Amino acid sequence: MKLFLKGQRCFTEKCAVEKRNFVPGEHGRIMRQRKLIGYGLQLREKQKVKRMYGVLENQFRRYFKMAARRKGVTGTLLLQFLERRLDNVVYRIGFATSRNQARQLVRHGHVQVNGRKVNVPSFLCSKDDEISIREKSRKNPFILSSVESMAGRGVPSWLNLEGENLKGQVLELPSREDIQAPIEESLIVELYSK
Repeated sequence: MKLFLKGQRCFTEKCAVEKRNFVPGEHGRIMRQRKLIGYGLQLREKQKVKRMYGVLENQFRRYFKMAARRKGVTGTLLLQFLERRLDNVVYRIGFATSRNQARQLVRHGHVQVNGRKVNVPSFLCSKDDEISIREKSRKNPFILSSVESMAGRGVPSWLNLEGENLKGQVLELPSREDIQAPIEESLIVELYSK
């Protein structure tokens, strides 16, 4: 399944999933896929979401526990926590072409939240937070090319981008409709509810 891990490349015909949609190995083309049921299906969905957002198992479990403690639909709240991570917001706004690149930008101190440098990718953004690129990093060619290519992808409705100023803002918390990824969060809730 296409997880959009390679950034811009996943939107072209050079994407590995489009070119070779079979399992690796000598017998990959002729090998029959086994039908997953029950636990295997739930585990596969959890692993898919973990890899999409670049989160480790303990972090993922912590987000699930936070979502379970809050009022509301646990699966939707879990996805909301994952979407609000700073590395994901930097990717969604368009300062990076992939979540891995966004994570590196945050770790290297190129990103500011409300005027203060934040170098923790798991920082949870809130409503009305302003995300910007530091003054010293505004001429970074990777950031500039990412913002240019973002015009073709589009910014989600819960975020706002000022491309010329390299600033963005969280207008509201993301809802389930804003998350376009093919995720069945109910399977993840069933897995952790055992």
